[in-house]
Amino acid sequence: MKNVLWFVLGLVGGFVAAHYVNKDPRGHEVLADLDARVTEFTDRIGEAYREQESRIDGIAAEVKDAAAAALASAKDAASDVGDTVKDAADAVREAAKPTD
Repeated sequence: MKNVLWFVLGLVGGFVAAHYVNKDPRGHEVLADLDARVTEFTDRIGEAYREQESRIDGIAAEVKDAAAAALASAKDAASDVGDTVKDAADAVREAAKPTD
């Protein structure tokens, strides 16, 4: 609880100090410069995040397309195998019929 009190007092003290610094023209200039730098930093971070997100979305789309193609190929192969087995079974059945 004591740490929370010190934290709150530090926040209040920081706001009061910033208020007094902002009243002075030089202090106002320093705070405006600091605000511009923080804004520039957050803009760059946001831009990098959006760029990375679009890259990941592109990779995910490529993987999805490759998986769909692999699945279609596997289905075709399984269908071909099934047809071959059916044809072989029909041939064996025909060969095994008694001749009259």
